[in-house]
Amino acid sequence: MVAGSGSASAGRAAGRLNAPRPALVETGPGGTPHVVNREQVTLVREEWRVVDRWWTDEPVDRHYFEVVLEGGRNVCVYRDAEAQCWFTQNA
Repeated sequence: MVAGSGSASAGRAAGRLNAPRPALVETGPGGTPHVVNREQVTLVREEWRVVDRWWTDEPVDRHYFEVVLEGGRNVCVYRDAEAQCWFTQNA
């Protein structure tokens, strides 16, 4: 066991490892990503939508895509309807 792994600061640091980052996304008809951060999408593996917390001051309305880029990397990219922009996370 690692000493201090249960501390609050360790929890915050771990939460930032896969934090969403703004992404440059080019889409085709229907809003499907074709280019993510200037890298061609070769495959859309999955897509789903999350609508939650609609009753709060910070609702969530996101359309997610798990894609494979031309370099072989899997990336999860989503369009945030509230912010009107794209974000990426490692898949």
